[in-house]
Amino acid sequence: MSTMTSKGEQTRAYWILVLPAVLIYFAVLAFPTVFSIFLSLTNFNGGKVFGAKMDFVGLKHYIRMFQDQYFWISLKNNFLIILVSVFGQIPIGFALAYILFRQIVRYEGFFQTMTYLPNTISTIVIGVMFQSFFSPYGAFTQLGKMIDPAFENTLMLNPNMAMIPVLLVILWMYTGYYMIIFLANMQKIDQSVIEACRIDGANEFQTLRYLILPALSGVIVTTAILAISGSLKSFDLIFAMTAGNPARRTSVLSLYMFDNAFRGAPDYPLANAISTFMVVLSFLLIIVVRAVEKRFGGRE
Repeated sequence: MSTMTSKGEQTRAYWILVLPAVLIYFAVLAFPTVFSIFLSLTNFNGGKVFGAKMDFVGLKHYIRMFQDQYFWISLKNNFLIILVSVFGQIPIGFALAYILFRQIVRYEGFFQTMTYLPNTISTIVIGVMFQSFFSPYGAFTQLGKMIDPAFENTLMLNPNMAMIPVLLVILWMYTGYYMIIFLANMQKIDQSVIEACRIDGANEFQTLRYLILPALSGVIVTTAILAISGSLKSFDLIFAMTAGNPARRTSVLSLYMFDNAFRGAPDYPLANAISTFMVVLSFLLIIVVRAVEKRFGGRE
């Protein structure tokens, strides 16, 4: 009898502790996500939500989305950011972390602080700062004219080149974040194991390839997932730096969704369709990353 009472008390205590978090999760994450998918399949376009007359229109707004040229421009830019994040920020962050871990440079604390510093500054501040830096009358133009008096800065005005400054800023801004993640995990590796490799005759490259990289395989996958999800959420930096211009050639999916929802005549069903597509794309990319990890050997 006492055992049954004890189990009942444990069950009640469990639900008392878990229920608030579950309710908050459903209220803040699960319900809005499901409701957003529902709205993307209707003709709802403003006004009261509950009790309003909504007609089911199926995949109409998804078809409109795929037929819009600005959707494909935004999707292309998001993939460019993903490429810069996964194949730029992560490898450079890993290299910088390894340099610090092996104490190859002096003043490691200063080097680490300067690399991570951009993450402590407001994204909006950085966006406005670099918008001024790359403007036709900004510091970038003046530096170019010091080298060549005939230099003309058309980066932010040329639709085919406007993403280059954005990608450079993204690469500079978030590399330090991944450096800290890798450095923290490298410091958990037993130094005696590394010394044993050195005694056995392994050089620096062999130690990196056969010890450090396998030990951090799970961390590399985690950082790739963070980079992908962060790239798909890119909004504030681009909004402050270009607002999607010129000619919306620097737009990304989140900004494309914002424009349809809040600029001009609102188109909430299309905006919800875009947000649903972003969630699905994020899951698909994460599945690909996990598959690559299993194929090429995450052991952690």
